Amino acid sequence: MSRKYLLREYFELCEGGYCQDLLTEEEKRLMKEENALFLTGLMQKADTENGNGRVYGSKILNREIKNYKKVVKDNRALGELDHPESSVVNLQNVSHIVTDVWMESNDVMGKIKVLDTPSGKILQSLIASGVKVGISSRGLGSVKKKDGRDVVEEDFQLICFDIVSDPSTPGAFMNPEGGANVAIELSENKVPIEKIFNKVDRLNRILNDILGV
Repeated sequence: MSRKYLLREYFELCEGGYCQDLLTEEEKRLMKEENALFLTGLMQKADTENGNGRVYGSKILNREIKNYKKVVKDNRALGELDHPESSVVNLQNVSHIVTDVWMESNDVMGKIKVLDTPSGKILQSLIASGVKVGISSRGLGSVKKKDGRDVVEEDFQLICFDIVSDPSTPGAFMNPEGGANVAIELSENKVPIEKIFNKVDRLNRILNDILGV
């Protein structure tokens, strides 16, 4: 059995640092009337070798985004501020929530709302002050060397998307317009899967595997 690792990866959310308008009229109203802060754009890529020579297959990412959509629908798609060492989302450090995520060809697109939590207020203040911040996907899985590249295996499971201050990839940053980047780091994971995903999540994954969706 392949050893699983905690995978954290960065990609550019918006090419050239500018995103197309992905907000709904309601989200625009919230931004105007309630000072809500949304970040939108590219969050991950499939079948594309990243700067560290790693590749996520489109089949794997499509499967994980389908699973993650359930978490988004249940308002549980939370993320943290800064680089956590744990593979479990720490509610005390939550700064934002993913409000939508979808596939466009090989691109994973999404929308993030910054929350009014203590960490979220710090993030709001940083962005208001012009500080560049990055966004990072976090998941569990193993990699296998194929044709000189590290290919992420079928056991990959997406956990969340985090906001980070110092991405390992040069230029991996995000601004209030939605510009951002995302890179990969590996650290050994020793947390049992059942402590990361709840029973409903695990049942959904089993059903998806059986149905082939």
